[in-house]
Amino acid sequence: MADQADKTSQQHETLVVRHVAIVMDGNGRWAKKRKLPRHAGHKAGVNAVRRTVEACVELGIRTLTLFAFSSENWGRPREEIQKLMALFVEALNKQVPELNEQGVRLTIIGDREQLPADLVRQIEESEAMTADNDRLNLVVAVAYGGRWDIVNACKCLARQVADGELSVEDLDESHLTAQMQLAGLGDPDLFIRTGGASRISNFLLWNLAYTELYFSESLWPDFEQKELEAMVGSFHERERRYGKTSEQVSGDHA
Repeated sequence: MADQADKTSQQHETLVVRHVAIVMDGNGRWAKKRKLPRHAGHKAGVNAVRRTVEACVELGIRTLTLFAFSSENWGRPREEIQKLMALFVEALNKQVPELNEQGVRLTIIGDREQLPADLVRQIEESEAMTADNDRLNLVVAVAYGGRWDIVNACKCLARQVADGELSVEDLDESHLTAQMQLAGLGDPDLFIRTGGASRISNFLLWNLAYTELYFSESLWPDFEQKELEAMVGSFHERERRYGKTSEQVSGDHA
């Protein structure tokens, strides 16, 4: 029994949450419950982002990837989209200096060709300001879709093959991973979706292959550090087998 307990303990020691990915769902419903316009919910969501960034720094998490605006969100009412774009610019102006002081590096992923020019300029300036920081990688997905990410990566590889830089026979998963938007940051260990829905909504389809999934009933503006801490604690109790048997996993750490 003692030997088995030691094996379990050693296994849990290897389960470190380095990368958390979050679908921040529920802003609109949060506002509706309070008889406020949807935009008020999005503004409240910015405060939840700030709390979550601070919590990740405190917990020693290295990368936090947030789904802020999807490829499909372009189908929302025009007025809401315009307000969201303006909110992104406002949030960058207000929050990036604070992120920089905290040692947070900001990276925006997604199809920038779809974004307003003023937002793209603000993104580039914000990324440059925080480029040397290494306390936390904050990745925000804007105009992003998991299918778009995969297709875009395939196009990059197709160009390399066409240019003679790479042969079709040599292509493997590592080549595609290197062209994905999260290249160099590692796959998420822990995925969280707030708002009560149990789906990933076209987010990081390639990268979530072996990620542990958690679905929260909390609306995003209500998401608190204690809930993140509970999910991280639960993660440590899980067994990540990557296709192996439990006996093999235990043996790996014996």
